[in-house]
Amino acid sequence: MANSFSAQNFIALSDLRPNLARPSIIGMVIGKTDVKGFPDRKNIGSERYTFSFTIRDSPTYFINVTSWGKEDYIKSLSRSFRVGECVIIENPLVQTKEIEKEEKFNPTTPSSYKLLLSENHSVVRICSSYQVDMKLLSLLHLPIRDSRDYYSLGDIVANGQNLDGRIINVLAIVRSIGDPKYFTTSDRRKGQRCEVKLYDETEPSFAMLCWDNESILLAQSWIPRETVIFAADIRINFDKFRNCMTATVISKTIITANPDTPEANILSNFARENAEATALDDEIEAQLKESINLQTIVDVYTVEQLKALALKNEGKTYPFYGILYAYISTLNIDNETVKIARNRCSGCGYFVSEASNTCTSPFCNKDSSGHKSVFLSFDLMIDLTDHTGTLHSCSLTGTVAEETLGFTVHEFLALTEEQKTTIKWQFLLERSKIYLKFLLSPKARGGLRTYVLSCKLADPIEASRNLSGKSNKLENLESRY
Repeated sequence: MANSFSAQNFIALSDLRPNLARPSIIGMVIGKTDVKGFPDRKNIGSERYTFSFTIRDSPTYFINVTSWGKEDYIKSLSRSFRVGECVIIENPLVQTKEIEKEEKFNPTTPSSYKLLLSENHSVVRICSSYQVDMKLLSLLHLPIRDSRDYYSLGDIVANGQNLDGRIINVLAIVRSIGDPKYFTTSDRRKGQRCEVKLYDETEPSFAMLCWDNESILLAQSWIPRETVIFAADIRINFDKFRNCMTATVISKTIITANPDTPEANILSNFARENAEATALDDEIEAQLKESINLQTIVDVYTVEQLKALALKNEGKTYPFYGILYAYISTLNIDNETVKIARNRCSGCGYFVSEASNTCTSPFCNKDSSGHKSVFLSFDLMIDLTDHTGTLHSCSLTGTVAEETLGFTVHEFLALTEEQKTTIKWQFLLERSKIYLKFLLSPKARGGLRTYVLSCKLADPIEASRNLSGKSNKLENLESRY
């Protein structure tokens, strides 16, 4: 163990037995469920609360831990640690588990026992990362199942409904992480949902759904197109609405991020080699797959606030939306040396090579001839400036660019240079109301990738009112995200 704990005698999980006198154990938290409340049969009208987690202290041993108690105690204990942290548990009750009953809803473990925590007798302490032995930390990158025991995403799609309802293992790369969605059911219970898109060498996009807060929090720590996950005991279902197979994280599921296995290393190399191909333009993907209601975007920001937000929230991957009242300060539409339109593949929306005019993306579902048609699309990078600063290299593409300029891409290319310059100065001299989508990205200039969703000349009175009486939305956004 680490030096801080060298004087303490911990019982290995493999040595646990009932009736041990005040056992003390240490382990990494590899799985965790949400807190739930149930009617207390002994005290009618009141509730008991519970949550479970799984700890591991060696490559071969891990065990489930359950705690029951009053609401304040259970919620406080649950909030005190996360998946991936190390905990010390003192004086838990060691019980023989009923395998069929216990493992129906909990992770399947090699131990014959389970641990119960008591508010009055048990203690859980959190270890800081610098105190933890490296042997324990390495367990976070070791799947709980054989590293070769998994389905590829292509296998799942090929098997189709034959796998409906099955619980299997999956090894894949994280492609994207959706926004957490919060809702209230008809019986007034609050719920949440997050969709993670996966991919591998065999399938370009596969949906994994998270319905509990713990798995959603875990997903937010992953890096799109970099993180590889091994999801043990994940449920596969046929989604009738989408007419495709999906995966769902359940209470039995244990997810290992960036596994240290040969199979995961091969997949990680594949992710690096194809990073550019998978980083499809978000605006095009939004047009093809996402309908954004501009009426739901109401927060007004300044450039200064957006830049401050990027600095304070570095590393987060979910998008946010806002309105900017600004001038287009750079609009190179009348410069013959700057390309303003490029061909895209009709199948996947990815830019195609000018030389071959053929889609080279390994994730494109091409037809039997191996080709897809292409279409010409605006591809502009513009700068937006207000009284506080400038947002550089904002993406204005596709139909949004056509609506902004008032011409289709073919109509615009047929204009004279003089006509293009006239259109350009209409925007450079007038303030616009611009709806934007933002992604916080350390690789982008200023930490922000910015996509224009709508750009129209602003009403002067509306712009003046919003800029003069605008509250500081930055604090609101930080608290929300």
